[in-house]
This record gives sequence, structure tokens and C-alpha cells, in this order.
Amino acid sequence: MNYPRTAPAVSVDVLRVFCGPGGSHGNALGVVRDGARFPDDASRQALAAELGFSETVFVDDPERGVVDIFTPGQRLPFAGHPLVGAAWLLDLEVLEPAVGEVFVRDDGEFTWITARAQWAPPRTLRQYRDPAEVDALEVPAAGEWLYAWSWQDEAAGRVRARGFPGRGDGIDEDEATGAAALLLTHRLGRSLNISQGGGSQILTAPGAGGTIDIGGRVRLLETRSLPTRPAPGLAGR
Repeated sequence: MNYPRTAPAVSVDVLRVFCGPGGSHGNALGVVRDGARFPDDASRQALAAELGFSETVFVDDPERGVVDIFTPGQRLPFAGHPLVGAAWLLDLEVLEPAVGEVFVRDDGEFTWITARAQWAPPRTLRQYRDPAEVDALEVPAAGEWLYAWSWQDEAAGRVRARGFPGRGDGIDEDEATGAAALLLTHRLGRSLNISQGGGSQILTAPGAGGTIDIGGRVRLLETRSLPTRPAPGLAGR
């Protein structure tokens, strides 16, 4: 008798990216090191939706740093917190998402990536009068990706921010958003120390040639073992 063959269980590393001091808060991220287990966009999209994190990264080549990023509802050519998290986990100097090479460096407890503002998806950057006004915001209706921000201390470059994806995919508020921080840094033209969400921290700094560095703390929460999937090409046999 021929029994269906199955592949080993799928392992997903769950990280928190852009953690606050002491490792608190940060935005959850799933990283699938064996991206080949999900060979097409449909299977990757399905797993990203199942996991329910704001983003999930699929590693297609762990030596060259080739990665693919999905939200629960779409594929992204670039996103900040997935790349900072994957860079920390894989311990590489270069990552290759769809936009091209992203350089990485470590500086003490912070992992940094070098990016360009034109890589980031569009965001509405809306300034508010003070942090209390940002804190009082209700989740807006779906339709626009809103990055609400105010100065905490303008002279010191300290910002209070909240991010509302508006995608209708179950993520009403993003705890920490590297792409939006990138766009805000590009607009303001200066280094920023951003407190986002419940207590996440994002650091940014303009770099050479119009680039911007984005840095944050990362910690590993757990490694999940998901139920065994049928081996590729064998489903239903």
C-alpha cells in the first residue's frame, strides 16, 4: 500500500522587532527560514493570513539573504520591521528583498538597515499638536494608511507616533512601522527617536547618497512548529 508522503512540520520563528528598552513591546514578526516549503505566492499568502502577524518573512536563500515579505493580505517589496528582524535572526550583512540589496549593520543592542524612501509603500503622514492628541486617536475607518505623529521633544528629535494600516486585514494598528518611520525621516531630513504604539522604539538617521538608516532592538519570542503540511506536489494523493 502506498501511503501519502508528508513533509516535516513547518518551523516559524516569532520575533518582536523595534522593542523598547529592556525588550518590551515591539511588533510581532514571523520568519519562515525554509521558504522553499511555500513555493508560490498563494501558499505564502495563506500562511501569512493564518499566522496573523502584520508581516511574515519567507527566506528563500539564507546565505544570500533573499527574502519575501507578506502581510495577511498582500505581498510587499519592502517593509522595515521584517527586514530588521530577519537581519538580526539570520546574522547577515546584506538582505535581498524585492527592491534589491539592503545593507545591514549591528551597533550594540540595535540592528540597522539602510534603505531609501522610494522603496516604502505610500503612507499618510499626519502631524498632531502633541502626544496626548496622538494617544487619544481612535482607529480610523479603513481606506488610508495613516501614520499619526507629534513632537515629544523637537530639539532632541523625539517623536510620538501611531500607525493605522487601514487595509482591512485584521491589523487595525501597527505596533511599530519601519517604512513609515523611513518616510517621516525623509520628510523632516533629520535623525529621529520614535516611540510608537504601546512602547516600541525606532531610531532613524539620514545617510549618504539619500539613504536612511533604520534601527531597533529585536528579540526572539518562540519557535512555533506548525502542523505538518503535505509535501509539495503531493496534496490529495
